[in-house]
Amino acid sequence: VQLQASGGGLVQAGDSLRLSCAASGRAFSSDTVGWFRQAPGREREFVAAIRWTGGNPYYKDSVKGRFTISRDNAKNTVYLQMNSLKPEDTAIYYCAARYNRIIQSALADAAMYTSWGQGTLVTVSS
Repeated sequence: VQLQASGGGLVQAGDSLRLSCAASGRAFSSDTVGWFRQAPGREREFVAAIRWTGGNPYYKDSVKGRFTISRDNAKNTVYLQMNSLKPEDTAIYYCAARYNRIIQSALADAAMYTSWGQGTLVTVSS
């Protein structure tokens, strides 16, 4: 599956953005999908993940209550709604997917994902 992330931009602290991850090549509905981010000079980190069922999304602690991951299988797209953005959210955001299930304890492990999008830049100014 090929992934295309979009929706990034330059916003002010407190603003919102919605990122999209569109899949092509095959149906996306059975994939576990995650969002990761990489800030300048820092390692890539997990942000959120959603199972193929859409239930029990999983979040990095620092984004809980601010970010929401969702999916529309009919559109072959996964979204990351980001509210109350902070300067520390500034990063390139990547979506990633793996066909079928990833166990709970491994959802934040980038090595579990087999397909990656090209990334979209989110910049939050203070």
